[in-house]
Amino acid sequence: MRKKITVVGAGNVGATTAQKVLEMGLGDVVLVDVVEGVPQGKGLDLAESTPVVGISGSITGANGYAGTANSDVIIITAGLARKPGMSRDDLLAANVKIVAEVTRQAAPLSPDAVIIVVTNPMDVMAYVSLKVSGFPPKRVIGMGGVLDSARFRTFIAMELGVSVENTHAFVLGGHGDAMVPLPRFSTVAGIPITELITKERIDALVERTRTGGAEIVGLLKTGSAYYAPAASSAQMAKAILMDEKKILPCSVYLSGQYGQKDVYAGVPVMLGSGGAERVIEIKLTADEQAGFDKSADAVKKGQTDTGF
Repeated sequence: MRKKITVVGAGNVGATTAQKVLEMGLGDVVLVDVVEGVPQGKGLDLAESTPVVGISGSITGANGYAGTANSDVIIITAGLARKPGMSRDDLLAANVKIVAEVTRQAAPLSPDAVIIVVTNPMDVMAYVSLKVSGFPPKRVIGMGGVLDSARFRTFIAMELGVSVENTHAFVLGGHGDAMVPLPRFSTVAGIPITELITKERIDALVERTRTGGAEIVGLLKTGSAYYAPAASSAQMAKAILMDEKKILPCSVYLSGQYGQKDVYAGVPVMLGSGGAERVIEIKLTADEQAGFDKSADAVKKGQTDTGF
């Protein structure tokens, strides 16, 4: 039986995610949005691309959730996007209502699904989706760590003039300005970047990673990033649907790992058919732990502010 992937939100992130998931051959896609005609139109457009790119999967657009029943993965992208001068946290109040309502409608129809949350502020929205869905924590996951690590990898490759395929990086903590890139765990062909790049330049790359989303918002002026978030979401969906047991940095609910409880934060996890099947704990230095705790505390404040 073919897998089913629901993508909620047919804006730039959602539509691009639907396209990537479809073109990766992961299964059939349902694209949902509240705006009448938009998911149907984008779904039809994507369907008409399948003969050209040689895809056998189907995609449909809808304004309701009936067609999403029995989804294997639900990707939530619905919500307001950032504008110049806005932080991810500025979106909290409006997006809490949206993500809560999406989860209330989608989760009961697909009780065995894994939910991937993309909407900002992402860690807090994952917490909202967890509380509303009642799902086990391992089946409600935030996307930000994959995206943040991809940005760090990109900047490392640019700095050294090497293939991005040779770069590997970990970014821990919340998906915000207090995220914690870990240079000593970031490598180029297995070589730590601390042996290849000066501390001054590493610090600059870390700061650019932390503000990577704001940099794109500032350049676009009328929207926020969507190609990289969509690619990150699709990579996570693939790891889950194909039971890859892939180690990726994702935002998950911590219950004592890394010294934190009752909070979503980015950590290395093993993604498989059960969702975030295992948290991989690495020993942090005192400075790294302090940075991680600070980032987690910022997420906790946002979680409290949601009222859930």
